Amino acid sequence: MLESPPEDKLMSVVTAKTYIQLRNHGYWIQNSRISLDSVVYAFQNGLSPESIVQSFPLLTLEQVYGAIAFYLANQADIDAYLASEEAAFATMPQPLATDNPALYEKLMRARNAQRTATS
Repeated sequence: MLESPPEDKLMSVVTAKTYIQLRNHGYWIQNSRISLDSVVYAFQNGLSPESIVQSFPLLTLEQVYGAIAFYLANQADIDAYLASEEAAFATMPQPLATDNPALYEKLMRARNAQRTATS
């Protein structure tokens, strides 16, 4: 018959951690002001979790891995969310377009070139 381990040798119960929260109609890293969007875009652009932590020093490596795991587990939904956010942003009036059209066009060309390069 097997003996039970002594009380001091029992493993403690580990609880699951939450790394992402839904607030203000968006996804955010738990207890931070950093959006999931920021981490996902960095990840999609090929940054390693360690590099993402360097870009967002308020986040821990654990939080970044948690955010990436959340994204990968819900990739279709998060990609759809990001696409809808980009579409909503595109329909917003851009004051720079009227205040400084030349600079606006230059920025739009750079943005489109970056998207083309990462696609």
